[in-house]
Amino acid sequence: MHNRQSVVAGIFCALLAWNGAAQAQAKYPVKPVRVLIPFPAAGASDTIGRSLADQLATQLGQPVVVDNRPGAAGRLATEMLVRAEPDGYTLLVGGVGPLAISPAIYKKLPYDVMRDFTAITMAAELINVMVVNPSIGGAGGVPQFIGWAKQQQGKVRYGSSGPGQLDHLAGEFFQKLAGVTMTHVPYKGGGPALVDLISGDIQVMFATYVTAVPHIQGKRLRALAVATAKRQPLLPDLPAIGESVPGFGVSNWNGIFAPAKTPRAVSERLFAEVNKAMLAPELKKRQNAAGIVPAGSGSSAEFVQFIREDIERWKKITRDAGIALE
Repeated sequence: MHNRQSVVAGIFCALLAWNGAAQAQAKYPVKPVRVLIPFPAAGASDTIGRSLADQLATQLGQPVVVDNRPGAAGRLATEMLVRAEPDGYTLLVGGVGPLAISPAIYKKLPYDVMRDFTAITMAAELINVMVVNPSIGGAGGVPQFIGWAKQQQGKVRYGSSGPGQLDHLAGEFFQKLAGVTMTHVPYKGGGPALVDLISGDIQVMFATYVTAVPHIQGKRLRALAVATAKRQPLLPDLPAIGESVPGFGVSNWNGIFAPAKTPRAVSERLFAEVNKAMLAPELKKRQNAAGIVPAGSGSSAEFVQFIREDIERWKKITRDAGIALE
């Protein structure tokens, strides 16, 4: 009899706990939400995170706090999310670098993208542009650049913000598809690389528009095309590289992630709220000013499939280029 009472009491306690958890999920959020940003303040990821945090705070009725945790090319903050409680109160603005390129080029990572995260939705896409020093012979457009580069017998130098970064791999992808040979010159960030592009030490970059735009407007650099698969309404005068180099196109995407095992009710609420936030005029204005295009997903499953395909795509690009990092 005593054992039976204990079992009944145990079931009752379990039901109470389950009911409490269910109510907490239904009321989500009941406290501030933290958003991890994998890069320093004032960068593109920061712009995405802060504009989204401000809009979500209005929609959710709770503070949404931005927490910049730069390091290891975005992998530091990404790893932090793995260790966070799966309750929807720690989110990550995760990007193509740590979540699609790193799995393609690093033999060991402290996380598994498909196992350790709940992918909520795509949030935004950065526009990368092919920029050149105006003094080079191939500054007239992408076809002219390809013709000029082929005459240089491998002397063309292209800069990047670091080994394994999107602008580095975009250059490798471009070389293969365009049939040109260029030498990669890595820098510690896009800023120093642009300085050398202006001085003529390197000839071309596949830089983020937000970092290059002051130099483009100042006529110190010339933008030839966007690196995205299609033309961008934000930059209507620029063609896509793929119009001259069939098959070329890279997506510098960012999305919102939660830890694995986040309750479905919470992840569904986040999906709805983030996609709603992407439509807010003030958010769009802030992001567009930085060369960022807000972009949601049709569903979380669609976003997961996009990531899976992007990882495979970068694996092929890096394998063809012979790039692998420890």
